[in-house]
Amino acid sequence: MPLTPLDIHNKEFSRRIRGYDEDEVNEFLDQVIKDYEIVIRENKELHNQLLSMQDKLDHFANIEETLSKTIIVAQEAADEVKNNAKKESQLIVKEAEKNADRIVNEALAKSRRIAMEVEELKKQASIYRARFRTLVEAQLDLLSGDGWDTLETRELERSYEGEREREREREAKEIY
Repeated sequence: MPLTPLDIHNKEFSRRIRGYDEDEVNEFLDQVIKDYEIVIRENKELHNQLLSMQDKLDHFANIEETLSKTIIVAQEAADEVKNNAKKESQLIVKEAEKNADRIVNEALAKSRRIAMEVEELKKQASIYRARFRTLVEAQLDLLSGDGWDTLETRELERSYEGEREREREREAKEIY
């Protein structure tokens, strides 16, 4: 067990002849007691500081461990977000490509339909022009012809021919 200042104070030495001067020894012991009390107080203070520092060190070690775990979790979350974003971007690109293909195919089909309609319209226009040209030529022939008199004459000739034909038929019927 360590000495205490009280132990030093209460310590009595046996007396001998020609021993040390008792007052000097007592003064020295008093000085040793004071110094020893100071050392003990400093030791207690340092011990308390050591405990306080150990508590702080433990606290900071816990904080460090928590931060380390938090950083790991944050890194994992960031990696997951990055992977999800990459997958989503790939899906968006694939869908955009599908839409682009669909739009191109629809445009090509529409273009083909329009080309067929244009060809049909060209054919109809050509037929119409031919018919119109024929009509105009017939009208020009009428205008450039002998006139209305010729029409009347032709009409009369036709009606005479029709009557003659009927007479021939009657005669043929009478003969047979």
